[in-house]
Amino acid sequence: MKINQEIIQKIEKEAKKFFVDASGCHDWTHVERVCELAMNIGKKEKADSFVLTAACLLHDIGRKEEMASRGKFCHAEKGAELANKILQKYKLDQNIIDNILHCIISHRYRNNHIPKTTEAKVLFDADKLDSIGAVGIGRDFLFAGYLQHALYTGNEKRLIKLKQDKTYTIDDTAIMEYEFKLKKIKNKMLTKTGKKIAKIRHDFMVAYFKRFWQEVKGLK
Repeated sequence: MKINQEIIQKIEKEAKKFFVDASGCHDWTHVERVCELAMNIGKKEKADSFVLTAACLLHDIGRKEEMASRGKFCHAEKGAELANKILQKYKLDQNIIDNILHCIISHRYRNNHIPKTTEAKVLFDADKLDSIGAVGIGRDFLFAGYLQHALYTGNEKRLIKLKQDKTYTIDDTAIMEYEFKLKKIKNKMLTKTGKKIAKIRHDFMVAYFKRFWQEVKGLK
């Protein structure tokens, strides 16, 4: 579907309301970066530009509330509920709305909703790509700061072996997020384009955390 700029502008205006005073790790700049990435990937993967743009703008509107609750509900599921109320205002074809909502509910790394459409796969990849590489490292530390948790404890690799999600717990350090999630993102990509970008960002991140531990141990 061709992008209807008037509708997109209205959706963007509504979406921004959910990011007032949001943490820097999930603020409006994150949405902007995901949109840029998604448009880049979407062109190569032949995704529907309107569906993808709308989904990108709305994908994290439930995130601020989830973080405030410290993970008591899934922001993707909440976001889809909120997005549906917004989208129903614009008399869009129900199939288009359903695809946008599917993109939103399936974009999250930590839930059981699988991206099935091209647009959902592109959004998933774009969102995950923003969590790795140079920007991803910065966001990782911002999230740990938001939780008022440590950079590291030294117990991360031992805890990882227990295969328990420590998100929002006291063990959820910046390094735990890397060990539990970020280092695995490269292998979760769903599009050919996303895989290429992820390889570059992953390699940068691995080099960074290798240096991190060298500095912790006083070796550099």
